[in-house]
Amino acid sequence: MARRLIINADDFGLTPGVNRAIGELHEAKALSSATLMATGAAFDDAIAVARAHPSLGVGCHITLTDGVPVSPPQTVPTLLGADGKTFRPSLGDFVQALVRGKISEYEIEREAAAQVEKLQRAGIHVTHLDTHKHTHLFPAVTRPLLRVAERYSVGAIRNPFEQRWSLELGHGNRLRRLQVKLLSTFKQRFEHQPQVRDARVLTTDGTIGISATGHLDAPTLHELLQAMPAEGTFELCCHPGYNDGDLDRVTTRLRTHRDVERSALLGELSKWALQPDAPQLIHYGDLRR
Repeated sequence: MARRLIINADDFGLTPGVNRAIGELHEAKALSSATLMATGAAFDDAIAVARAHPSLGVGCHITLTDGVPVSPPQTVPTLLGADGKTFRPSLGDFVQALVRGKISEYEIEREAAAQVEKLQRAGIHVTHLDTHKHTHLFPAVTRPLLRVAERYSVGAIRNPFEQRWSLELGHGNRLRRLQVKLLSTFKQRFEHQPQVRDARVLTTDGTIGISATGHLDAPTLHELLQAMPAEGTFELCCHPGYNDGDLDRVTTRLRTHRDVERSALLGELSKWALQPDAPQLIHYGDLRR
């Protein structure tokens, strides 16, 4: 099979500037997919951008850290921080609670379902699921998300594990690479989930660019694209946007680098598309084709 590539922007709905970048990149054929945050401050604007770009694949960026739940807070108490109203503020806090068994899988399923329902009510055909900060690396999050995917006829889920060849390029800082490598111990459990194993919910051969998050500039993107194997289906995870006043008003560690990623995608993908062996750009809704 010829190689195929999904270029997916996370954080669709975070700000109007992020949404605008996603629309512009898709028009430039430098982006094929985006995952929409049901709790994003610019959710309605993202819906308008999605409707104006019907060929853009739109998934649900399930959010379990940072922000507020879609569900009534009293129905998902184990997902909430100390204030009893918002999610835990950091990935570290979430993982600690998850490892200690303090987070209910039923409540993860309930909240994920509420987020998917919100997108579907807005007229979005949800192509796939992924998670903010890749929380579905952990089986206790993977399991309820796969149940939601089947219940709501969402055909795919992100494979949250970076390919070895991508990781060995040495992008990103050393601590992040170490974290990504250690978390790969969950990969086999992800692949053996019955929905994934039996192809009831599809996924890719792996995701690239995870360790490069916050460092995905033009040289890094060029090296990733050049290193792609001759066969397989992969996702490039990215976070383009505009660093503007709206971004200053939301919680995110990626600020100036959103401009860097947007420019890198525009420049490198236009060059890459001219190569005879360039991968076919698809979105998650194309996986069964």
